[in-house]
Amino acid sequence: MDWKRIGKQLLFPPGWLIALLSVCSALALACVFLKGWDKSPLAGVVYGIAFYALVVGCIFVAAVLPRRYRAVKGKIGRTPLGHRYLTDAVFKARVWLYPALMINLGYSAFNLVSGVRYSSPWLGGVAVYYILLSVIRFLLLRSMGREQRVIRQYKRYRLTAVLMLLVNLTLSGMIFQMILCQQPSVYSDTYVIASAAYTFYTLTVSIVDVVRYRRYQNSLLSAAKVIRLTAALVSMLSLEATMIVQFGDDTVFRRLMLIWTGAGVCAAIVSMSVYMIVRSTRAIKRLQGDFTS
Repeated sequence: MDWKRIGKQLLFPPGWLIALLSVCSALALACVFLKGWDKSPLAGVVYGIAFYALVVGCIFVAAVLPRRYRAVKGKIGRTPLGHRYLTDAVFKARVWLYPALMINLGYSAFNLVSGVRYSSPWLGGVAVYYILLSVIRFLLLRSMGREQRVIRQYKRYRLTAVLMLLVNLTLSGMIFQMILCQQPSVYSDTYVIASAAYTFYTLTVSIVDVVRYRRYQNSLLSAAKVIRLTAALVSMLSLEATMIVQFGDDTVFRRLMLIWTGAGVCAAIVSMSVYMIVRSTRAIKRLQGDFTS
């Protein structure tokens, strides 16, 4: 028996099998925790499969995925559209804004349905906030699809900042209402898991965007990064509020955490918006002066 070949097959299974194991183990873990089966023999089997999926997934990401990524990237770069995607940062950002917009709208609908189900004004407010944020993202998406002068790009950049300031008033009202709420709604574990998954997704994508586009001096790309970062901050605030209500019963602690975290998130959004307005206004004045001179 060729143990070396067997070991290699166990450590380097096909990518589709790793993906299938990861999805199945994640669903199985959710069932174990939600159904209270963590003490049953089935839980041990699920833990073992999940651990194996995690190990081979990490090996695949570290050793196999980079090589396949370079090969696929080379093939894509040889096509006209693929070459544009790889070399045009604005076009790449615009392509990724479409799925981000769809995910944002889907999360808005999820919160709206959950707000009705749990009779939660907070979730209804979160849904409205994300819908407004999706509108801003859509306006930015339309701007990216047109050839514009630099001065017009800065005007769109400033408009995005102004809209974010106005939308932040909605967020402030939501936080104020949540602080004053005497009996906040209690949510299911399924909602908490879904909310946590979206939070980690949007936070990860925001960090990747900051690293990916930091070298490009483009106001529309900067606006897109700020919108995504804003969504990540609000998602973290919503997750914190949900988990405090779900797993804590100290009303004073809940209010203090919401006050400090909510104030921090609002202050961060206001600071980013004001910075964008000041930066764009100065740039517009400078460009207009260069144009008239």
